[in-house]
Amino acid sequence: MASDTAIAKADPLPPGDNEPRRRLKRFGGSRLGGLILALNLLSLLILFVGALLLNEWQRGLIEARQETLVAQAELLANVLADKEYTIGEPTPQFNVEKAPLLLRDNFIPKGQRARLFDIDGLLVADSYAVTEVIPGRPLPPARPAGTPVQRPDPGSETRNTADLDRARAALAAEVEQALDGQPQATQRRSEGGDRVISVSIPVRHVQQVLGVLTLEAGDVDETLAAQRRALMPFALVALAVNLLGSLLMHLFVARPVMRLSAAADEVRLQRARAISLPDLEHRKDEIGDLARSLETMTETLSDRMDAIEAFAADVSHEIKNPLTSIRSALETLPLVKTPAQREKLTTLLQQDVRRLDRLITDISNASRLDAELNRDRPRAIDLTQLLTEIVGVYESGLKPGEAHLTFAGPTGDHVQILGRDGPLGQVFRNLIDNARSFSPPGGTVRISLLRDDIDPDRPVRVRIDDDGPGIPPENLETVFQRFYTSRPRGAVFGANSGLGLSIVRQIVEAHGGRVRAENRHGPSGEISGARFEVALPAAPPAGRRP
Repeated sequence: MASDTAIAKADPLPPGDNEPRRRLKRFGGSRLGGLILALNLLSLLILFVGALLLNEWQRGLIEARQETLVAQAELLANVLADKEYTIGEPTPQFNVEKAPLLLRDNFIPKGQRARLFDIDGLLVADSYAVTEVIPGRPLPPARPAGTPVQRPDPGSETRNTADLDRARAALAAEVEQALDGQPQATQRRSEGGDRVISVSIPVRHVQQVLGVLTLEAGDVDETLAAQRRALMPFALVALAVNLLGSLLMHLFVARPVMRLSAAADEVRLQRARAISLPDLEHRKDEIGDLARSLETMTETLSDRMDAIEAFAADVSHEIKNPLTSIRSALETLPLVKTPAQREKLTTLLQQDVRRLDRLITDISNASRLDAELNRDRPRAIDLTQLLTEIVGVYESGLKPGEAHLTFAGPTGDHVQILGRDGPLGQVFRNLIDNARSFSPPGGTVRISLLRDDIDPDRPVRVRIDDDGPGIPPENLETVFQRFYTSRPRGAVFGANSGLGLSIVRQIVEAHGGRVRAENRHGPSGEISGARFEVALPAAPPAGRRP
């Protein structure tokens, strides 16, 4: 039963658990979605900004290096155009003895190479040839004696030759363009396979081009390697952000979902009747909503299971009464001697059978009620028209001695509510049948529809008044319990199952309303009849969702 209900991982509910939920709007209404998106965008933004900054830096460094080489080359070219380093009149040309000395005597920084070409594109001087620095790559370490000689790969030699040819062709094309009088600044591969920044400046004597001075800087790869090393902090920060995002996803999403799954398994395996994880329920994100929804769902299912158990116990008790009476009558029937006694027993059997039939019918209707309420979608209902039609049906089939029905509603106003017309019609029919059964012969059952602001959430009220004996004050709530019945003396035995008013309350509460019973009193304070009042929410204005 409800008092014995177990709770999966039950802990005390956090303070304020019953307070209204407050949702902070985030990305798509999701705080977790916004957090995950922000972390992923942040990591991508870090990489993007880092790459952007480094690309700009790389371009700036290369341009600055080219400008430096151009300035250096123009200075050397102006000196080489002087008469001291040229011979011949009126057609001057480089002095092949003095021009190389200029390249030797001028400081050529490490990693740079200067070459001088004449008007025919032939090499006149090379800084590598006039310096003590020996170009090339360091030799591999010596191998121990007896180590087999490694033969070079013929394909590697072919590739090296092709690369050398391409490097020489690129240099020749650059020199040829500079001989046309246009300074050149490019990036290309050197004969050694290194990437170099190269500038080629034509050397002029007055207006005549004597040759081309080419300066190369071979530290481009070192600069790029430095850039890549500079990019590493950005990449590591982005990796850390992604790892942090993954950790947060695990801590705040994966683990809570696993805990909820384990708690749900506890309920499924019937080791608990409800889920309660207070440390998750206080969260203001989707995980908290899920935990609260699962707790509410399992509590509702637990309450429904308790109600079903109680209903089954009540049904068993109510059905056993007529069955016991039938069994006793059948056991007594062979002992009856007179026709009058036999007829009395037969009448008792018929009453019990009718009572049993009525019980089974009402129990079947009550058990289908939840399914019917969940199957039909609520819609706007004109309550004035619904009550008018119900009263018209009763009045058209009125029999002599039965109570009349009257209906009074707001003048010129049709009251709209949101609900299901079938179950609501059953509510008012059950209440009318109950009022008519207690009314004196020829009495009147008065139905009134009104609106008031006593309860702003349920402003629509339907009152059903009768002129019967009223309800004992101690039973004003008991009348809504299952199988409760208290009929006036002389009423047909077994004609009522005691489920009508409990069904009324179940349907009304499913529509967000309330139903209550009270006694009406006359001028001198005596009870003049009973009143049942149903309070329902009004339908929202047109164009607004409930």
